[in-house]
This record gives sequence, structure tokens and C-alpha cells, in this order.
Amino acid sequence: MKKKLVLAYSGGLDTSFCTHYLCNQENYEVHTVIVNTGGFTEEELKLLEAKALKFGATKHHTIDATDDYYNHCIQFLIFGNVMRNRNYPVSVSSERSFQALKVINYARTMGINTIAHGSTGAGNDQVRFEAIFQVSAPEIEVIAPIRDLRLSREQEIDYLIKAGLDFNFEKSKYSINQGLWGTSVGGRETLSSAQELPDEAYPVKNLKQGTEVVEIEYLNGTPIKINGTAFNNPVALIQHLESLASVYAIGRDVHVGETIIGIKGRVGFQASAAYILINAHYALEKHVLSKWQQHWKEQLGNWYGMFIHEGLFLEPVMRDIENFLLSSQRNVSGKVSVRLRPYSMIVTGVDSPKDLMNSGFAKYGEEIGSWTGDDVKGFTKIFSNPMKIYYTVNPQEKPEF
Repeated sequence: MKKKLVLAYSGGLDTSFCTHYLCNQENYEVHTVIVNTGGFTEEELKLLEAKALKFGATKHHTIDATDDYYNHCIQFLIFGNVMRNRNYPVSVSSERSFQALKVINYARTMGINTIAHGSTGAGNDQVRFEAIFQVSAPEIEVIAPIRDLRLSREQEIDYLIKAGLDFNFEKSKYSINQGLWGTSVGGRETLSSAQELPDEAYPVKNLKQGTEVVEIEYLNGTPIKINGTAFNNPVALIQHLESLASVYAIGRDVHVGETIIGIKGRVGFQASAAYILINAHYALEKHVLSKWQQHWKEQLGNWYGMFIHEGLFLEPVMRDIENFLLSSQRNVSGKVSVRLRPYSMIVTGVDSPKDLMNSGFAKYGEEIGSWTGDDVKGFTKIFSNPMKIYYTVNPQEKPEF
């Protein structure tokens, strides 16, 4: 009798290879599980199921984790204005912890004690998956064929062709991972530092010209309306905004950063809805939060995004940061107007009942209402005292220009 195994499946080259290899070379009964975090349509999921069975899976199961992914991660990425290295919304990397947790739950339900994944030995996903496995199910055996066999994409394709399965390298030269919060793209060009990913590497090919304005309404930090139209849930809103903005290639860039295993990594991505929602949310917060709320949110948002990226979703401090971020959103309500155009966006205005510019105290650069010029003179004198004292004691350190 074959030993049963659950394979975390995406339908791409790596997990397609794993399906056939584990079934035919390692003699496992392979149960493929795809965890949908918003990147697949119903039709695509049906095709992927047929593909898994064709490549040798005994059974295939689809788990929809999109709402969980939003409720337990994406909303905090919005609240924290998380942009890793200033440009990457932690798109696909933030999915892995939820996919790993769902795969473990399924394996336990099926009474299966072996899990496989298709991560390579040079990337982050192997750590993200296995950190969750170690903490949540240390008794489960983990297999990673691509990593352990040290295979290139060309070798995987050659194996599948020899097995009589059609897998054309030209069609598979880019590794594409698509989810609710964005799409990552890896290929030959991202393996070095100098080359540009061509437009053909990205899922959206025919770009829209011109410009349009989109109004996003937030309630307590959560996006609830686009152009005055309410959505049943934020997931539907994100998907709608992605359809509006992805045709402009907004949020398309290349992320370069430190990997968990200590080397530099480079990957292309497009995350139109994420890029717009975070930038619009950040603009709204600048109007409604105090200076120190913004300061500490930036610190904790950066930490939260880093821990998500590093596969540390289960670290207890994450729940503490989430509570802080949630509390910070109590006044983050209002409408933000955003102009979309090819490859870029700009916030054109903010309208909020909590706008601190409308406090009546003063108009920046023009009028003062609640203090006098003499008040400012006294304030400035006291404000300057620490520096005056320091340079009185240490006159030799006073800069001279």
C-alpha cells in the first residue's frame, strides 16, 4: 500500500513536477491541496484540479482562504501602510503562512502525516512553510523535492517531457504567483541585477492609456466604497479595484531585498489594488492622526511587514502589534480621490469629518487663530533652551558655516 502524502499545490511548474515525481518515482499516494488566497477564478481552479489528476494525484482538494487571509493579514498591512523597502506591499509572501496552516489542517483531517511543498532551496518560501509546520505540527514529516534534488526549471521540464507530459519551457520560463494582494514574477531576468523584466512577463499585457479619477472611501481604516458603490466585503472591493487599476500597470516594480536565508533576492511584482489602497490610506491618516500616532504606526507597521515577510506570523508579538494597529484606526474615516494613469497614481484630495486641518486653530502659512505672535516668541525661546545650554557648555562643537 502506498504511503499517503499531502502536497501544497499551485499548479505551476514546481508543484506539477512534484505531483508526478512523488507519485511515480517515490511511490506516494499524492493528495494535492490548493489554497486559494484570491488569485484564482472558479474556472481556473477546475482546470488546475484536472491538471493535478492528470499528473498523477489520487485526490485533489481546493480550500478558499481568501476571507481569512484578508481578516488576519491584509487588513493589518493596510492599517500599517506596509511597503517593504519602500515599494513592495508584501504581496505573495504574506500568503504563505495561511496556506501552510490550511494545508496542515487538511492533512490532519485526512489522517495524513507527510506534507510536501515545491519550494526551492534558495528562496524564502521553504522557511515560511516549514516554520509553520514546525510550530503547528512538529510530528508531521516534510518533503521538498525541488530543494532536495537541487533541480533547475529546465531539468523539471525535461523530466516532465520525458514522462510524456506537455510542459513547454517557453510557456514556463516565468514563475508567476497570483493572489488577492498582488502578483509576483520571477524569471531569467530576476536572477541577476541588471536586466529588466519585459512586459510579456506580467499577466496584464494590453495597457490602458489616458487617466481617470477613483474615489475610495474608508471607515475606521477599512476600504468600503469605490466611486460611491459599496461592496459586500473588502475582498470584493480589492478585486474590483484591481480590475480598474491593473490595466494601467500601477504598482508594477521590482523588489530587491534580504531573504530569510541571508542572500539578496530580486523579484518582479504587480500589486495595483494594494499599492493604491495603501497610498490612499496613508494620505488619509496624515490628515486625521496626530504626529506621534503616525510616528509609532510607521515603526510598528514596518516591523509587522518584516515579520510577515520572514515567516513569523505565529510570533506572539504580532497579535500585540495588530491590537495597536486596530486601535489606531478609530478616526481613519473619509474619502480619498486618486488619479490613475499608466504606471502611476497620485492622491488628489482627502475629505474627512476627522480632518485635523479643519480644527479652526489656524490655516497653515496664512492665519493664526488661538495664539499671538508674542506666544510664539516665548515658545521659541523655551524650545531653543536645550540647544543653547549644550553649546554654552560645549562651544567648540557649534557648527560654523
